[in-house]
Amino acid sequence: MSELNPPSSPLLPLKLTGQDTFHFRCHKEISCFNQCCKMIDVTLAPYDIIRLKRRLEMTSNEFLSLYTYPFEMDGHGMPGVKLKPLEETTVCPFVTEEGCGVYEDRPTACRYYALGLMAMRLQDSPTDENLYFKVKEDHCLGHQENQEQTIDEYRKEQGVEEYDQVNRGWQQIILKKRSAGPAIGRPSPRSYQLYFMACYNVDNFRDFVFSPGFLDSYDLKNENVDELKKDDVAMQLFAFRFLKQVLYAEMSIPLKPEAEAKRLKRLEELKRLNPYDNDLGSDEPSLVD
Repeated sequence: MSELNPPSSPLLPLKLTGQDTFHFRCHKEISCFNQCCKMIDVTLAPYDIIRLKRRLEMTSNEFLSLYTYPFEMDGHGMPGVKLKPLEETTVCPFVTEEGCGVYEDRPTACRYYALGLMAMRLQDSPTDENLYFKVKEDHCLGHQENQEQTIDEYRKEQGVEEYDQVNRGWQQIILKKRSAGPAIGRPSPRSYQLYFMACYNVDNFRDFVFSPGFLDSYDLKNENVDELKKDDVAMQLFAFRFLKQVLYAEMSIPLKPEAEAKRLKRLEELKRLNPYDNDLGSDEPSLVD
């Protein structure tokens, strides 16, 4: 383990690996049971939204409208989504006297508590890695319990491994945006609209993928199209690949040859009609340029 230097907060200033151990247990008999659910500040990851909207038998649009609110994840306005508390409270909309009412499909942040996850990429490293830290709030007595486990054991017990696996592409996109540094400026609204849809609204993104414009441009012959039509997780993973391609040029979905030719022809025509406009083509989606 090694030290972090965060501002004063419930986050303990140590970063941990999966093999580090800690004491924690939450159960109905503990006097602080449900307290963390009555003071929520829960950022939702893409797979959280899929699990919750399926459990509630809602579309992505319905869930986002009823149970979430948007926020800016950084100084450039990168879109995020948080779970909306009950009106004029800080109480989770799903908490009951018996505990979490959506326990089997609870969000990633709730599964990790009282741990936090930090994805990072060391300088010159080609891969990202997950590190962890303890969250110790004054109201929580779970840290005083005798139960000791490694972080990997706790993650398995809480069923968070599947969540991390699905959300990894999202984390990589955020990391790449942050690693680009402040010099890049604020990305375009179009880039953020695309990012929001692809990350948080899998139903709208599916409609986008199977629209005539998309199918005329991208070659899906190597994709399992039936799976993309029916499986939210498959579509979400495809969405991360698409974002990496259009935002960072990490090519994995081939463009149809005629689509690229049409795009270049369109740009050439625009330049012919507007020879003094140096920004033509600058509305292409990007988080880093």
